Amino acid sequence: MPTVETLYRFPVKGFSPERLDHVVLEPGRPVAGDRIYAVENGPSGFDPTAPAFQPKMKFLCLMKNARLARLSTTLDPETHEWRIESAVGGMTAGLAAPEGRAAAEAWLSDFMDDELRGPLRVLSAPGHSFSDVGKPFISLINLASVAALSLIIGRTVDPLRFRANVNLTGWPPFAELDLVGREAQLGEARVTIVKRTRRCVATNVDPATAERDMAIPATLQQEFDHMDCGVYAEVTVGGRVAPGDQLKLL
Repeated sequence: MPTVETLYRFPVKGFSPERLDHVVLEPGRPVAGDRIYAVENGPSGFDPTAPAFQPKMKFLCLMKNARLARLSTTLDPETHEWRIESAVGGMTAGLAAPEGRAAAEAWLSDFMDDELRGPLRVLSAPGHSFSDVGKPFISLINLASVAALSLIIGRTVDPLRFRANVNLTGWPPFAELDLVGREAQLGEARVTIVKRTRRCVATNVDPATAERDMAIPATLQQEFDHMDCGVYAEVTVGGRVAPGDQLKLL
């Protein structure tokens, strides 16, 4: 029976994960505070008054901007103060206020340099999550699948490459891919596994060095004839989830 190993949220799309000691899941919602901000790289067409899904390519993201992995960032969930640290300096700005967003945009514009496609703008909208799939899902990764990839590639694959909310141990490799449509108890919450996660070249970026040093989607395609690793789930009954809790199929 799989067990929750670690929990994460990604407050600003494309930037650092934050490890959590627990989450309180709500029905039909992502992990609280997950991807509540994004930084558009040139006009994206996002309308904060009518928020809707936009492809990740319209924002700063590891798929296009590997250098983002050089930054260590944290977001205070109460004040929305965003702290950026890196080898070339850093900054702190309050994203809840226009002047704070402007300061973050200016700093990132210098950092991104030749990868700018237009003005950078920090975006958010009440209740909106900048999910890669446009749905309020949580993401799960099977650590045994990551370990199997490590054996195939011949090097350790960091699970953070997959940017999942819930890392699970105790499943056989890739067992999660056959569970679409199944309901499960996850800690005190209940979820339905709704979709396999198709991997993009963002997973090729080492989250520690920012180097594109692996070919994970290509390896998955070559070895398994698909590019899937991990699943998305929809929360149907809310509740608390913490490391050590089990996922029990119903």
